[in-house]
Amino acid sequence: MSGVSLEEVRRVAELANLELTTDEETRMQRDLNAILGHVAQLSELDTTAVEPMAQVADLLGTVSGAAGESLRQDVVRPSLDRKAVMAAAPETDGRFFKVPKVIER
Repeated sequence: MSGVSLEEVRRVAELANLELTTDEETRMQRDLNAILGHVAQLSELDTTAVEPMAQVADLLGTVSGAAGESLRQDVVRPSLDRKAVMAAAPETDGRFFKVPKVIER
């Protein structure tokens, strides 16, 4: 398994809009590689005989396929009328909502 390179750390930091110092980049590279190493170790374990600890279906009572009491029926419904929604919008171009820019680069 090849590790995370400094270039990859810099790219992820750029995508996350983080400004890392050189020391932080090095530390982040080391930490990410350590995490990936632990995940690789876990991937090597044979878990075929290990029972799952919890299943969402068991928690919601949907084991037999019947919907549990806490789930609603999955029913197709018509969408909202675009013209009515756009008429109620504070600012629109007729097709999309207009919102102020919140991310500066």
